[in-house]
Amino acid sequence: MTRTHGVGQWRSEALSAGHVADYKPFVMVDGEGVRCSLYVSGCPFACHGCFNTAAWSFRYGTPFDDTLADRIATDLAHPAVQGLSLLGGEPFLNTGVCLAVVRRLRAEHGRTKDVWCWTGFTFDELLAEAAAGQDDKAELLAQIDVLVDGRFEESLKDLGLAFRGSSNQRVIDVPASLEAGAVVLWAGLPGAAGPVEQIDRRALI
Repeated sequence: MTRTHGVGQWRSEALSAGHVADYKPFVMVDGEGVRCSLYVSGCPFACHGCFNTAAWSFRYGTPFDDTLADRIATDLAHPAVQGLSLLGGEPFLNTGVCLAVVRRLRAEHGRTKDVWCWTGFTFDELLAEAAAGQDDKAELLAQIDVLVDGRFEESLKDLGLAFRGSSNQRVIDVPASLEAGAVVLWAGLPGAAGPVEQIDRRALI
């Protein structure tokens, strides 16, 4: 059974070992266009049917280091690359690694390269974490362009879905959602049409 958590219960500084499960440059499956995909290690959600159970361990893979950081930066600079994809494992519990890469991306490319992220947290849960003082999660969320949110639910598995494994998961336009005060689906998703769910604006303060 997928594990649940309370607000503030799971913190990157307590769980993350700073490990990376994999890095795949110049791929075309983890989001729109040509991408560089970073898979971080560690995920406590333990969704039944997860395709990447090896990465549940926070010590799986290898430590993130400057050599990998430089390689990712070089690959992202290629003109054919549209952006960065963060997967796992759980990116929002590996914020030290993810923010190091994203901050450098923004410093070197601004918003000309986009950031996609897959997380077991829902968008609302991330807002609650931010409101409870989880500044690292708040910063990472603010830097993401497209978020695929929610736990994988095997009973809702659908191989026909774009960019996600089960129908409960959403492909969210993060900047538009924060601006609108409602979850806005990414416009590139079939059937996306404006805000789909109101969110509590107090969580954005």
